[in-house]
Amino acid sequence: LAFSLLTGLVYPLLITGVVQTMMPERAHGSLIVVDGQVIGSELIGQNFSDPGYFHGRPSAVSYAANGSGASNLGPTSSRLMDEVRRRVEQVQMENNLSKNMPVPADLVEASASGLDPHISMDGAMLQVPRIAKARGLPESEVKLLVYQTIEPAQFGILGQERVNVLKLNLALDDLTRLR
Repeated sequence: LAFSLLTGLVYPLLITGVVQTMMPERAHGSLIVVDGQVIGSELIGQNFSDPGYFHGRPSAVSYAANGSGASNLGPTSSRLMDEVRRRVEQVQMENNLSKNMPVPADLVEASASGLDPHISMDGAMLQVPRIAKARGLPESEVKLLVYQTIEPAQFGILGQERVNVLKLNLALDDLTRLR
């Protein structure tokens, strides 16, 4: 009974209190609020399909945060290969790329959680011409915006530089609104 109270009640309440005090924005889901309205979390990807926005990673769970997960299809799965092939063709078509132009893997392969909010620099830069054209902006301004929103590798060594798609699209909306 004592151990149950300690591990089931005291410890969780203590940790919750510490986290709420030390980093309240993280404890509440890293929510992004615009004009008093929550529009998303910086930790969860969203589906952007409009040509004037950066598109994120595909999601095997339709970006449903209550049921994150992967497709569980292995590298030898013909269904997975067909999905990736279809996504490559879609990215090439949307961005006016030739059929032999390589596409960054993060634009055609879902992450393990299905909720990854980031794309690689290559994935972002590939989309710059499409977005500049759709928004009537010079490509140089859109590229500069991408560079301004780069997040470094975690702890400086884990992973690679990346861009949070929701934050980048919000910055893009701000840039367009300022014109």
